[in-house]
Amino acid sequence: MPSESSLHCQVLVVGAGPAGGDLARRLALQGVDVVLVDRLDDLTRSAFSSAALPIETMTSLGLPAEVVGSRWREWQLIGPGAATRCWASPHPLGVVLDFGALRRWQADQCQRWGARVRLGLHACSSRQEGKRMVTHLRRSDGSTLRVCSDWTVDASGHERALLGDPPVTDRRRDGLVRAAGLEWLLRVSPACWERWADRLSFCLGSDWVPQGYGWIFPMQPGVLKLGVCRLVDGQRRQPPLGGLIADLGRRLLAGGEAAGGAGREPFEVLDRHGGLVRSTIRRREPHQRGRLVGLGDAVSTANLLGGEGIRHALTSSAVLAPLLQQALAAPGRSSSEQQPERAMRDYAPQLRRALGWRWSLSGRLARRTWLGLHRPGADDRLDQVLRGLESRRAEDLSALLFGYRFERYGLRAMPYLLGWR
Repeated sequence: MPSESSLHCQVLVVGAGPAGGDLARRLALQGVDVVLVDRLDDLTRSAFSSAALPIETMTSLGLPAEVVGSRWREWQLIGPGAATRCWASPHPLGVVLDFGALRRWQADQCQRWGARVRLGLHACSSRQEGKRMVTHLRRSDGSTLRVCSDWTVDASGHERALLGDPPVTDRRRDGLVRAAGLEWLLRVSPACWERWADRLSFCLGSDWVPQGYGWIFPMQPGVLKLGVCRLVDGQRRQPPLGGLIADLGRRLLAGGEAAGGAGREPFEVLDRHGGLVRSTIRRREPHQRGRLVGLGDAVSTANLLGGEGIRHALTSSAVLAPLLQQALAAPGRSSSEQQPERAMRDYAPQLRRALGWRWSLSGRLARRTWLGLHRPGADDRLDQVLRGLESRRAEDLSALLFGYRFERYGLRAMPYLLGWR
Protein backbone atom coordinates (compact mmCIF):
# COMPACT_ATOMS: atom_id res chain seq x y z
CA MET A 1 0.00 0.00 0.00
CA PRO A 2 1.31 3.47 -0.83
CA SER A 3 2.20 5.41 2.30
CA GLU A 4 0.45 8.56 3.50
CA SER A 5 2.16 11.49 5.15
CA SER A 6 0.66 14.64 6.61
CA LEU A 7 1.29 18.35 6.99
CA HIS A 8 -0.35 21.06 9.10
CA CYS A 9 -0.52 24.75 8.17
CA GLN A 10 -2.70 27.81 8.33
CA VAL A 11 -3.25 28.13 4.57
CA LEU A 12 -2.85 25.51 1.84
CA VAL A 13 -2.61 26.93 -1.70
CA VAL A 14 -3.24 24.38 -4.45
CA GLY A 15 -1.67 25.58 -7.69
CA ALA A 16 1.62 27.49 -8.10
CA GLY A 17 0.57 29.53 -11.11
CA PRO A 18 0.77 33.33 -10.99
CA ALA A 19 -2.28 33.66 -8.70
CA GLY A 20 -1.38 30.88 -6.26
CA GLY A 21 2.31 31.73 -6.18
CA ASP A 22 1.59 35.40 -5.56
CA LEU A 23 -0.91 34.68 -2.79
CA ALA A 24 1.49 32.32 -1.01
CA ARG A 25 4.25 34.94 -1.31
CA ARG A 26 2.05 37.71 0.11
CA LEU A 27 0.88 35.58 3.04
CA ALA A 28 4.34 34.26 3.86
CA LEU A 29 5.65 37.83 3.90
CA GLN A 30 3.10 38.56 6.67
CA GLY A 31 4.18 35.57 8.74
CA VAL A 32 1.34 33.22 7.78
CA ASP A 33 2.21 29.51 7.79
CA VAL A 34 1.66 28.57 4.13
CA VAL A 35 2.06 25.40 2.10
CA LEU A 36 2.12 25.88 -1.70
CA VAL A 37 1.66 22.78 -3.87
CA ASP A 38 1.56 22.18 -7.62
CA ARG A 39 1.06 19.20 -9.90
CA LEU A 40 4.21 20.03 -11.90
CA ASP A 41 7.64 18.77 -10.83
CA ASP A 42 9.25 21.74 -12.59
CA LEU A 43 7.54 25.14 -12.56
CA THR A 44 9.28 26.22 -15.76
CA ARG A 45 7.43 23.51 -17.72
CA SER A 46 4.07 24.01 -19.47
CA ALA A 47 4.66 27.76 -19.45
CA PHE A 48 1.69 28.62 -21.69
CA SER A 49 0.92 32.30 -21.55
CA SER A 50 1.49 35.14 -23.98
CA ALA A 51 2.23 37.13 -20.78
CA ALA A 52 2.05 40.69 -22.14
CA LEU A 53 1.49 43.35 -19.47
CA PRO A 54 1.24 47.15 -19.47
CA ILE A 55 4.27 48.83 -17.94
CA GLU A 56 2.37 50.19 -14.94
CA THR A 57 1.42 46.67 -13.86
CA MET A 58 5.07 45.83 -13.23
CA THR A 59 5.24 48.63 -10.64
CA SER A 60 1.81 48.19 -9.06
CA LEU A 61 2.30 44.44 -8.53
CA GLY A 62 5.94 44.66 -7.48
CA LEU A 63 7.33 42.35 -10.15
CA PRO A 64 11.14 42.26 -10.55
CA ALA A 65 13.12 42.81 -13.75
CA GLU A 66 14.32 39.19 -13.69
CA VAL A 67 10.90 37.90 -14.80
CA VAL A 68 10.82 40.15 -17.91
CA GLY A 69 11.53 38.57 -21.29
CA SER A 70 11.36 41.83 -23.27
CA ARG A 71 9.91 45.34 -23.36
CA TRP A 72 7.70 46.74 -26.12
CA ARG A 73 6.50 50.16 -27.28
CA GLU A 74 4.53 49.37 -30.46
CA TRP A 75 1.28 47.69 -31.46
CA GLN A 76 1.07 45.96 -34.82
CA LEU A 77 -2.26 44.57 -36.05
CA ILE A 78 -2.10 42.36 -39.13
CA GLY A 79 -5.36 41.72 -40.97
CA PRO A 80 -8.07 41.26 -41.81
CA GLY A 81 -6.58 40.13 -45.09
CA ALA A 82 -3.31 41.77 -46.09
CA ALA A 83 -3.81 44.99 -44.10
CA THR A 84 -1.12 45.95 -41.56
CA ARG A 85 -1.48 48.80 -39.06
CA CYS A 86 1.10 50.06 -36.56
CA TRP A 87 1.01 52.39 -33.57
CA ALA A 88 4.29 53.38 -31.91
CA SER A 89 5.17 55.24 -28.73
CA PRO A 90 8.51 56.91 -27.95
CA HIS A 91 8.37 55.28 -24.50
CA PRO A 92 8.00 51.64 -23.37
CA LEU A 93 4.35 50.66 -23.04
CA GLY A 94 4.72 47.23 -21.51
CA VAL A 95 6.63 44.02 -21.02
CA VAL A 96 6.43 40.39 -22.08
CA LEU A 97 7.01 38.18 -19.06
CA ASP A 98 9.04 35.01 -18.97
CA PHE A 99 6.23 32.92 -17.52
CA GLY A 100 8.47 30.13 -16.23
CA ALA A 101 10.80 32.67 -14.59
CA LEU A 102 7.80 34.35 -12.93
CA ARG A 103 6.59 31.11 -11.35
CA ARG A 104 10.10 30.16 -10.26
CA TRP A 105 10.66 33.63 -8.69
CA GLN A 106 7.35 33.43 -6.81
CA ALA A 107 8.21 29.99 -5.41
CA ASP A 108 11.68 31.17 -4.38
CA GLN A 109 10.15 34.19 -2.63
CA CYS A 110 7.70 31.94 -0.80
CA GLN A 111 10.48 29.77 0.54
CA ARG A 112 12.60 32.78 1.46
CA TRP A 113 9.80 34.03 3.71
CA GLY A 114 9.19 30.65 5.33
CA ALA A 115 6.51 29.00 3.18
CA ARG A 116 6.83 25.34 2.25
CA VAL A 117 6.69 24.50 -1.46
CA ARG A 118 5.84 20.95 -2.54
CA LEU A 119 5.82 19.98 -6.22
CA GLY A 120 4.55 16.95 -8.13
CA LEU A 121 1.28 16.74 -6.18
CA HIS A 122 -2.18 16.28 -7.70
CA ALA A 123 -5.16 17.54 -5.71
CA CYS A 124 -7.66 14.73 -5.09
CA SER A 125 -10.21 16.06 -2.60
CA SER A 126 -10.80 18.61 0.13
CA ARG A 127 -13.42 18.64 2.87
CA GLN A 128 -14.10 20.64 5.98
CA GLU A 129 -13.90 18.88 9.33
CA GLY A 130 -15.03 21.25 12.05
CA LYS A 131 -12.89 24.37 11.85
CA ARG A 132 -10.21 22.74 9.68
CA MET A 133 -9.87 21.73 6.04
CA VAL A 134 -8.49 18.29 5.19
CA THR A 135 -7.06 18.03 1.69
CA HIS A 136 -5.69 14.87 0.07
CA LEU A 137 -2.95 15.13 -2.55
CA ARG A 138 -1.39 12.35 -4.63
CA ARG A 139 2.23 11.98 -5.69
CA SER A 140 3.30 10.42 -8.99
CA ASP A 141 4.34 7.22 -7.18
CA GLY A 142 0.80 6.80 -5.81
CA SER A 143 1.57 7.84 -2.25
CA THR A 144 -0.61 10.51 -0.69
CA LEU A 145 -0.13 13.64 1.36
CA ARG A 146 -2.79 14.74 3.85
CA VAL A 147 -2.80 18.46 4.63
CA CYS A 148 -4.76 19.93 7.53
CA SER A 149 -5.22 23.69 7.22
CA ASP A 150 -7.35 26.53 8.53
CA TRP A 151 -8.07 27.53 4.93
CA THR A 152 -7.56 25.89 1.54
CA VAL A 153 -7.27 27.94 -1.65
CA ASP A 154 -8.09 26.39 -5.03
CA ALA A 155 -5.72 28.10 -7.47
CA SER A 156 -5.67 25.16 -9.89
CA GLY A 157 -6.81 27.21 -12.89
CA HIS A 158 -9.53 26.15 -15.31
CA GLU A 159 -9.49 22.62 -13.84
CA ARG A 160 -11.10 23.89 -10.60
CA ALA A 161 -9.71 20.75 -8.99
CA LEU A 162 -11.33 21.31 -5.58
CA LEU A 163 -14.16 23.80 -6.14
CA GLY A 164 -15.53 22.00 -9.20
CA ASP A 165 -17.35 23.69 -12.07
CA PRO A 166 -19.87 26.36 -11.08
CA PRO A 167 -23.59 25.54 -11.21
CA VAL A 168 -25.32 26.63 -14.42
CA THR A 169 -28.83 28.06 -14.32
CA ASP A 170 -28.65 29.89 -17.64
CA ARG A 171 -25.99 28.56 -20.03
CA ARG A 172 -25.99 31.70 -22.13
CA ARG A 173 -25.46 33.97 -19.11
CA ASP A 174 -23.63 31.76 -16.60
CA GLY A 175 -22.08 28.90 -18.57
CA LEU A 176 -18.33 28.42 -18.97
CA VAL A 177 -16.97 29.81 -22.23
CA ARG A 178 -13.90 27.91 -23.41
CA ALA A 179 -10.86 29.16 -25.30
CA ALA A 180 -8.03 26.92 -26.50
CA GLY A 181 -4.52 28.13 -27.27
CA LEU A 182 -1.20 26.84 -28.59
CA GLU A 183 2.17 28.59 -28.44
CA TRP A 184 5.61 27.86 -29.84
CA LEU A 185 8.85 29.31 -28.54
CA LEU A 186 11.12 29.87 -31.55
CA ARG A 187 14.80 30.55 -32.03
CA VAL A 188 15.21 32.71 -35.13
CA SER A 189 17.98 34.57 -36.91
CA PRO A 190 18.97 38.07 -35.67
CA ALA A 191 17.48 39.64 -38.81
CA CYS A 192 14.14 37.85 -38.28
CA TRP A 193 14.05 38.79 -34.59
CA GLU A 194 14.69 42.46 -35.39
CA ARG A 195 11.58 42.55 -37.60
CA TRP A 196 9.40 41.63 -34.60
CA ALA A 197 11.33 43.20 -31.73
CA ASP A 198 9.93 46.00 -29.57
CA ARG A 199 6.30 45.38 -30.57
CA LEU A 200 3.25 43.22 -29.88
CA SER A 201 1.95 41.81 -33.16
CA PHE A 202 -1.53 40.30 -33.54
CA CYS A 203 -3.11 38.60 -36.54
CA LEU A 204 -6.85 39.24 -36.87
CA GLY A 205 -9.40 37.96 -39.33
CA SER A 206 -10.92 34.68 -40.42
CA ASP A 207 -8.21 34.05 -43.02
CA TRP A 208 -5.59 34.11 -40.26
CA VAL A 209 -7.25 32.36 -37.29
CA PRO A 210 -10.97 31.68 -37.66
CA GLN A 211 -12.85 32.52 -34.45
CA GLY A 212 -9.69 33.72 -32.76
CA TYR A 213 -6.38 35.47 -33.29
CA GLY A 214 -2.65 34.85 -33.59
CA TRP A 215 0.35 36.65 -32.17
CA ILE A 216 4.10 37.11 -32.34
CA PHE A 217 5.82 38.52 -29.26
CA PRO A 218 9.56 39.11 -28.80
CA MET A 219 11.43 37.52 -25.93
CA GLN A 220 15.18 37.77 -25.32
CA PRO A 221 17.25 38.47 -28.50
CA GLY A 222 16.85 35.69 -31.04
CA VAL A 223 13.70 34.20 -29.45
CA LEU A 224 10.06 34.82 -30.43
CA LYS A 225 6.70 33.60 -29.17
CA LEU A 226 4.31 32.47 -31.90
CA GLY A 227 0.79 31.64 -30.77
CA VAL A 228 -2.84 31.10 -31.70
CA CYS A 229 -5.97 31.23 -29.54
CA ARG A 230 -9.64 30.81 -30.35
CA LEU A 231 -12.97 30.30 -28.64
CA VAL A 232 -14.31 26.76 -28.76
CA ASP A 233 -17.47 26.56 -30.86
CA GLY A 234 -19.41 23.33 -30.49
CA GLN A 235 -21.62 24.30 -33.44
CA ARG A 236 -18.83 24.43 -36.00
CA ARG A 237 -16.02 22.20 -37.18
CA GLN A 238 -12.80 24.01 -36.29
CA PRO A 239 -9.38 23.33 -37.87
CA PRO A 240 -6.65 21.91 -35.61
CA LEU A 241 -4.61 24.49 -33.72
CA GLY A 242 -1.38 22.79 -34.78
CA GLY A 243 -2.15 23.40 -38.45
CA LEU A 244 -3.11 27.03 -37.78
CA ILE A 245 0.08 27.86 -35.90
CA ALA A 246 2.28 26.15 -38.49
CA ASP A 247 0.57 28.12 -41.24
CA LEU A 248 1.03 31.32 -39.25
CA GLY A 249 4.75 30.62 -38.95
CA ARG A 250 5.09 29.98 -42.69
CA ARG A 251 3.21 33.15 -43.61
CA LEU A 252 4.81 35.51 -41.11
CA LEU A 253 8.35 34.25 -40.81
CA ALA A 254 9.20 34.23 -44.52
CA GLY A 255 8.07 30.63 -44.97
CA GLY A 256 10.55 29.40 -42.39
CA GLU A 257 10.34 25.90 -41.01
CA ALA A 258 12.75 24.00 -38.84
CA ALA A 259 14.13 22.23 -41.90
CA GLY A 260 14.95 25.53 -43.60
CA GLY A 261 15.74 25.41 -47.30
CA ALA A 262 16.68 27.68 -50.17
CA GLY A 263 15.17 31.12 -49.76
CA ARG A 264 13.68 30.21 -46.41
CA GLU A 265 14.21 31.78 -43.00
CA PRO A 266 14.91 28.77 -40.75
CA PHE A 267 13.64 28.69 -37.19
CA GLU A 268 14.04 26.20 -34.42
CA VAL A 269 11.09 25.28 -32.20
CA LEU A 270 12.43 25.35 -28.64
CA ASP A 271 9.18 24.49 -26.91
CA ARG A 272 5.55 23.74 -27.70
CA HIS A 273 2.90 24.31 -25.07
CA GLY A 274 -0.83 24.84 -24.99
CA GLY A 275 -3.67 25.39 -22.63
CA LEU A 276 -7.37 25.83 -22.08
CA VAL A 277 -9.18 28.78 -20.51
CA ARG A 278 -12.70 28.41 -19.13
CA SER A 279 -14.40 31.52 -17.80
CA THR A 280 -17.92 32.65 -17.13
CA ILE A 281 -18.98 35.96 -18.67
CA ARG A 282 -20.65 37.53 -15.63
CA ARG A 283 -18.40 35.98 -12.93
CA ARG A 284 -21.31 35.20 -10.63
CA GLU A 285 -20.11 31.72 -9.61
CA PRO A 286 -19.49 30.94 -5.90
CA HIS A 287 -16.02 32.06 -4.80
CA GLN A 288 -16.10 30.23 -1.47
CA ARG A 289 -17.46 27.04 0.07
CA GLY A 290 -16.91 27.09 3.81
CA ARG A 291 -13.16 27.40 4.26
CA LEU A 292 -12.38 26.49 0.65
CA VAL A 293 -11.80 29.59 -1.52
CA GLY A 294 -11.21 29.97 -5.26
CA LEU A 295 -8.51 32.14 -6.80
CA GLY A 296 -7.47 33.27 -10.29
CA ASP A 297 -8.82 31.24 -13.20
CA ALA A 298 -10.72 29.01 -10.75
CA VAL A 299 -13.10 31.97 -10.32
CA SER A 300 -12.98 33.14 -13.97
CA THR A 301 -10.39 35.92 -13.82
CA ALA A 302 -9.11 35.10 -17.33
CA ASN A 303 -10.49 37.73 -19.73
CA LEU A 304 -11.51 36.18 -23.03
CA LEU A 305 -11.48 39.34 -25.14
CA GLY A 306 -7.72 39.75 -25.11
CA GLY A 307 -6.83 36.34 -23.71
CA GLU A 308 -5.40 37.91 -20.56
CA GLY A 309 -4.88 35.78 -17.51
CA ILE A 310 -1.79 36.75 -15.52
CA ARG A 311 -2.65 40.38 -14.74
CA HIS A 312 -6.13 39.58 -13.47
CA ALA A 313 -4.97 36.48 -11.59
CA LEU A 314 -2.49 38.68 -9.72
CA THR A 315 -5.30 41.14 -9.00
CA SER A 316 -7.36 38.37 -7.40
CA SER A 317 -4.40 37.51 -5.16
CA ALA A 318 -4.02 41.15 -4.08
CA VAL A 319 -7.72 41.19 -3.11
CA LEU A 320 -7.76 37.84 -1.32
CA ALA A 321 -4.55 38.08 0.72
CA PRO A 322 -5.69 40.74 3.26
CA LEU A 323 -9.10 39.10 3.60
CA LEU A 324 -7.48 35.77 4.46
CA GLN A 325 -5.32 37.51 7.03
CA GLN A 326 -8.47 38.99 8.60
CA ALA A 327 -10.15 35.59 8.60
CA LEU A 328 -7.14 33.99 10.29
CA ALA A 329 -7.26 36.66 12.99
CA ALA A 330 -11.03 36.42 13.51
CA PRO A 331 -12.33 34.49 16.56
CA GLY A 332 -13.94 31.12 15.97
CA ARG A 333 -15.35 30.21 19.35
CA SER A 334 -18.85 29.82 20.84
CA SER A 335 -21.42 32.16 19.25
CA SER A 336 -18.77 33.57 16.90
CA GLU A 337 -17.86 30.18 15.44
CA GLN A 338 -18.76 31.27 11.90
CA GLN A 339 -16.94 34.59 12.14
CA PRO A 340 -13.85 33.52 10.12
CA GLU A 341 -16.06 32.45 7.19
CA ARG A 342 -18.00 35.71 7.43
CA ALA A 343 -14.74 37.65 7.25
CA MET A 344 -14.46 36.35 3.66
CA ARG A 345 -17.91 37.41 2.47
CA ASP A 346 -16.54 40.60 0.88
CA TYR A 347 -14.16 38.65 -1.38
CA ALA A 348 -16.42 38.27 -4.44
CA PRO A 349 -17.78 41.85 -4.43
CA GLN A 350 -14.31 43.32 -3.82
CA LEU A 351 -12.89 41.31 -6.71
CA ARG A 352 -15.72 42.45 -8.99
CA ARG A 353 -14.93 46.06 -8.12
CA ALA A 354 -11.20 45.50 -8.70
CA LEU A 355 -11.82 44.01 -12.16
CA GLY A 356 -14.20 46.83 -13.01
CA TRP A 357 -17.62 47.30 -14.55
CA ARG A 358 -16.27 46.83 -18.07
CA TRP A 359 -15.45 43.19 -17.34
CA SER A 360 -18.84 41.75 -18.23
CA LEU A 361 -19.03 43.91 -21.35
CA SER A 362 -15.61 42.73 -22.54
CA GLY A 363 -16.68 39.13 -22.00
CA ARG A 364 -19.80 39.58 -24.09
CA LEU A 365 -17.76 41.30 -26.78
CA ALA A 366 -15.28 38.41 -26.75
CA ARG A 367 -17.99 35.85 -27.35
CA ARG A 368 -19.65 37.94 -30.05
CA THR A 369 -16.42 39.01 -31.76
CA TRP A 370 -14.44 35.78 -31.83
CA LEU A 371 -17.24 33.27 -32.37
CA GLY A 372 -18.56 35.36 -35.27
CA LEU A 373 -15.17 35.79 -36.91
CA HIS A 374 -15.45 33.07 -39.53
CA ARG A 375 -16.98 34.84 -42.53
CA PRO A 376 -16.23 37.87 -44.74
CA GLY A 377 -18.96 40.03 -43.22
CA ALA A 378 -17.37 39.79 -39.78
CA ASP A 379 -13.96 40.62 -41.27
CA ASP A 380 -15.45 43.72 -42.89
CA ARG A 381 -16.91 44.93 -39.58
CA LEU A 382 -13.60 44.35 -37.83
CA ASP A 383 -11.77 46.21 -40.58
CA GLN A 384 -14.08 49.21 -40.13
CA VAL A 385 -13.29 49.33 -36.42
CA LEU A 386 -9.55 49.14 -37.04
CA ARG A 387 -9.69 51.86 -39.67
CA GLY A 388 -11.39 54.08 -37.13
CA LEU A 389 -8.45 53.53 -34.76
CA GLU A 390 -5.73 54.47 -37.24
CA SER A 391 -5.60 58.10 -36.09
CA ARG A 392 -5.22 57.12 -32.44
CA ARG A 393 -2.02 56.95 -30.39
CA ALA A 394 -0.35 53.75 -29.22
CA GLU A 395 -1.31 54.72 -25.65
CA ASP A 396 -4.97 54.87 -26.72
CA LEU A 397 -4.74 51.34 -28.07
CA SER A 398 -3.31 50.17 -24.76
CA ALA A 399 -6.26 51.80 -22.96
CA LEU A 400 -8.63 49.85 -25.21
CA LEU A 401 -6.91 46.46 -25.14
CA PHE A 402 -5.71 46.48 -21.51
CA GLY A 403 -8.19 48.85 -19.87
CA TYR A 404 -11.26 47.87 -21.95
CA ARG A 405 -12.04 51.59 -22.29
CA PHE A 406 -14.40 51.21 -25.24
CA GLU A 407 -16.06 54.56 -24.62
CA ARG A 408 -12.90 56.41 -25.69
CA TYR A 409 -13.54 55.45 -29.29
CA GLY A 410 -16.74 57.39 -29.69
CA LEU A 411 -20.30 56.60 -30.60
CA ARG A 412 -19.41 55.81 -34.21
CA ALA A 413 -17.21 52.84 -33.24
CA MET A 414 -19.43 51.47 -30.47
CA PRO A 415 -22.07 49.88 -32.74
CA TYR A 416 -19.34 47.85 -34.45
CA LEU A 417 -17.71 46.92 -31.16
CA LEU A 418 -21.06 45.77 -29.86
CA GLY A 419 -21.96 43.95 -33.06
CA TRP A 420 -24.96 46.13 -33.90
CA ARG A 421 -23.70 46.75 -37.44
